[in-house]
Amino acid sequence: MLKKICFHAALLTVLTGCLSSPAPLRKGKVYIGKQGDQYQLYREGQPFTIKGAAGFENLRELSAAGGNTIRTWDTLHLGKILDDAYANHIAVIAGFPMPVSGFLPYYNDTAKVATQYTAFRNVVNRYKSHPALLMWCLGNEIDFPYKPQYNSFYTAYNRLLKMIHTEDPDHPVTTALINFNKRCIYNIRLKVTGLDLISMNIFGELRDLQRNLDNFSWFWDGPFLITEWGINGPWESAAFTTWGAPVEYNSTQKAEEYLQRYQEYMPVKDPRFLGACVFYWGNKQEVTHTWFSLFTKEGEASETVAVMEYLWTGKWPPYKAPALRYVLLNGKGARDNILLNPNSLQTAEVLLRDTAGGPLRITWEILAEDWHTKNQDEPNLQKPVAYNNLLLPPQGNKITFRSPVKEGPYRIFATVSDNKGHFATANTPFYVVSR
Repeated sequence: MLKKICFHAALLTVLTGCLSSPAPLRKGKVYIGKQGDQYQLYREGQPFTIKGAAGFENLRELSAAGGNTIRTWDTLHLGKILDDAYANHIAVIAGFPMPVSGFLPYYNDTAKVATQYTAFRNVVNRYKSHPALLMWCLGNEIDFPYKPQYNSFYTAYNRLLKMIHTEDPDHPVTTALINFNKRCIYNIRLKVTGLDLISMNIFGELRDLQRNLDNFSWFWDGPFLITEWGINGPWESAAFTTWGAPVEYNSTQKAEEYLQRYQEYMPVKDPRFLGACVFYWGNKQEVTHTWFSLFTKEGEASETVAVMEYLWTGKWPPYKAPALRYVLLNGKGARDNILLNPNSLQTAEVLLRDTAGGPLRITWEILAEDWHTKNQDEPNLQKPVAYNNLLLPPQGNKITFRSPVKEGPYRIFATVSDNKGHFATANTPFYVVSR
């Protein structure tokens, strides 16, 4: 019994030592200060709260909406991104891409790890003095496991972390986790040396974040940043068709959810909160080309951009995007599991919520369902095959089309644009069944 007591006392001493010795707050051009329980990011000696966006395009629009920061995931075209950001009074969280920790063949290969180290050091030294640089993000969703087999990963990670701080003492370093992950935070505290703050990419679980922060503060009470937040991702969809296609909200519903989610769940009053980056400031393909996109490829802005301007500035812009209800296909909605015969005439209709915003233009598309991924973990980044040759001339808010000949899943998209640079979008999935 005495041995057990001694063992537990020793373990408590070790943990207490870990808990009482967090990474020191660093000071440079950008640093994190603390007064009492309150953490504050400082840039050039002035308090700086991140009003950010994940993405690297539409920077003029970001600045005009009251945003001040962008977050990137890699160093591709970093010089141009930094220059464009500086021209638009935007700060940059620059990401270093790393293989996930479980890719041990990479971390056990000393030559590859050495090449990575040299490449990252060159990037740090090239851009550390750029006036737009805010901080570095070493790895995105790379995971932090515990087992000894991952020691080569931790050796490489800590060496990179030390190098960044040595070469560039003027900018903090973070890493981005998936959601609030206790296991990763445990292992970061126990096995990583020198991270200045922890960041999180969090969507549907944002509603639980404050409670999780409070319940885990006995172990970790350091500063944090939200590097991605937004509506539920396709993997978290509230509904799926019987063939497994996630049902997507229209752009008006998304804007309402961005507003509600930020106002109710973003931990803005937490003294450890340094800011958040909305996802995705730009246009990207992730299951659909509209799911997360706040802009079209042509630069039109969605209703969510107006929401972010309100959240960042406290004022609504004079104009907002058109408001939609839904797209119906043969009078049915996305949750109705619509089955169509091949090569047969169908009718779709987009229903508007607000028609008082002036003349509108409706663009229709038929796309194959995006069921493919680049690999097991990464979504496809290319827009699926289009079948727009099947569309007949539209008539008002309606369009007639021929269903594809090939059996399989598809979606019909409606994009509604005004003459002020705004758009709204909705889509309905359907499945073509062979006779």
